[in-house]
Amino acid sequence: MNVIDQIRERARTHPDHPALSVDSAGHGAAGGGSVRHIGYGELVARAEAHAGRLRDAGLRPGERCGLLAAQGAGFIELALGILAARACLAPIPDDHRGVVLEDFVSRSRLHAIVREGDPTPVFERCADDAATSVRDAIPEEDFRALDPAYLRFTSGTTRVRKGVLLGHARIVERLAAANRSLEIGPSDRVLWLLPMAHHFVVSILLYLQQGATVLLPSSSLARTVLGFARREGATVVYASPHHYGLLAADDSELALERVRLAVSTADGLRVDVAERFESRFAVPLTQALGIIEVGLPVINRASAAEKPGALGRPLPDYEVWLRAEDGTPLATSGPERTGEVCIRGPGMLDAYLAPWTPAARVLEPDGFRTGDQGWFDADGDLYLAGRRSNRISMAGMKFFAEEVEQVLDRHPGIRESRVFARPHAHLGEIPAAEIVPADPDAAPSRKELVAHCRGALAAYKVPREFRVVASLERTSSGKVRRARGAASPARGA
Repeated sequence: MNVIDQIRERARTHPDHPALSVDSAGHGAAGGGSVRHIGYGELVARAEAHAGRLRDAGLRPGERCGLLAAQGAGFIELALGILAARACLAPIPDDHRGVVLEDFVSRSRLHAIVREGDPTPVFERCADDAATSVRDAIPEEDFRALDPAYLRFTSGTTRVRKGVLLGHARIVERLAAANRSLEIGPSDRVLWLLPMAHHFVVSILLYLQQGATVLLPSSSLARTVLGFARREGATVVYASPHHYGLLAADDSELALERVRLAVSTADGLRVDVAERFESRFAVPLTQALGIIEVGLPVINRASAAEKPGALGRPLPDYEVWLRAEDGTPLATSGPERTGEVCIRGPGMLDAYLAPWTPAARVLEPDGFRTGDQGWFDADGDLYLAGRRSNRISMAGMKFFAEEVEQVLDRHPGIRESRVFARPHAHLGEIPAAEIVPADPDAAPSRKELVAHCRGALAAYKVPREFRVVASLERTSSGKVRRARGAASPARGA
């Protein structure tokens, strides 16, 4: 059975059990605003109706179908409809318009797009892209042989975005492996805050496969989210560090009394955010390593309270090992002795889309090479030091941009930072930093920032230059874009 068949089975056996609880817009935190409950029977009926309309409009099994829909129940219903029609779902971020959308359609080689509409969705065929090069051509027979289900592009933090393809079999494997740790079940009510266009497989599909209820708040404002979570009895929260920071800053009396698990993913979890959240709600944040090519191979269930900065331990179905520079497994590791994190296990990608690259060419011989440098502590908990591409080499001394950012971000005058390498004629590279001040009119001075860094870092890791910027450039999924060079507008600090 594929995941759609499994959700259909839930609808057959428990048609009235709520699949979605949708908060109405515009009401306050503590009030009893209108909530729309959609049972499994109703959800599947809507998805099947969408699938029928798509087939009638000409969508064929195995075709790549983009979905452009706002965050909410409509997105879920249409996504399930595309999958029920046996097409390959390619979610499109809802901020993609104009040339950005055209670029997505071209990169994805879409056959069709479904746009959320009122009263019914709009279906349109995509024109063949005659400009597609032979190198990037997709072997359609090989593509469809994989029983394709889901196409999503990597976040593009380094400006290189890869189209990751998952077939139905890989999705089922991936969900089973993840739920060994998450233990999602029908009694769970999962508060959802992440963008659906970027997070759907080891999340919403998993919750629906397991018969849980997905709680969809009307906004990401802390008071609204907390009031809705309390009224609907949230037991699991699935969000990013950004969302948890907003919730931790709430000064109301609203609590998360029933929450058993708060998963932090999509970006690195700062220890201060985890500490503030646990202090506010008495719930530790459980960091998870989510990788679109792999799934959810590592989660910090065992040590969340004691070691919030750890990614945790590999799930039972996965082998996670550290690759040394010479390609051999790293025998011992630590903060100053890291290796590239490599992963083997179920649910890996089936292929990269363009240029077409079957999984075997990606996963052999090392498994999936993440590009992240990491180390294990004595308990077997994995920590990330940084990405290999973010490594700075100054006069032969190597360190990671993320390590310096963690120190800068602890300065009370800094909202966030980005550290990168500048070429240097004699030293090879020197560290430089962009900072977004907490108060744009009172940015910390260079002298103050240097002193702050020297209190926690070796001298060679202290940035040689600082630039104050209004904001950091981000990818469409909200991650800081890892480009070398300063953002604009900027002024010296």
